[in-house]
Amino acid sequence: MNRRTTSLVLTVGLTTALTLTGCSSPDTPELTVGDGYMPRPVGDLGAGFLTVTNSGGADDKLTAVTSDISDDVTIHTTEGQKMRQVKSFDIPAGGALDLERGGNHLMFMNLKSRPEPGQKIGIELHFEKADPIKTELPVKEANYNPAARR
Repeated sequence: MNRRTTSLVLTVGLTTALTLTGCSSPDTPELTVGDGYMPRPVGDLGAGFLTVTNSGGADDKLTAVTSDISDDVTIHTTEGQKMRQVKSFDIPAGGALDLERGGNHLMFMNLKSRPEPGQKIGIELHFEKADPIKTELPVKEANYNPAARR
């Protein structure tokens, strides 16, 4: 092989490898988490709110949440004035799951400690298809509501 052919083969091989590395399968969810917070708990219960964005080509589901602050973290929906535990939340491909006050949210039962504003609570989100995601929820004042600040 001459020098020109070797260079061309290396360039094509490197370009192919970079292209394959940068592409995800159209059947794969691509999840990111943002806008999370926990209002300062009153008593031994706490709530958590966040957004899971799916920029991938496949739907996924949030199936569970774990945290060191509670051995019993559940996911809830609110319909009318009634809160109800659910097994999962859908995260559509190209869409988002919004957990927010007055709607879908996380519930932390029997808190091991009561965090104060300024602290952060570590959580791990578990999904049907995607790998778990660890994130932190900053603790805000009890009446904090980002929707009211817009």
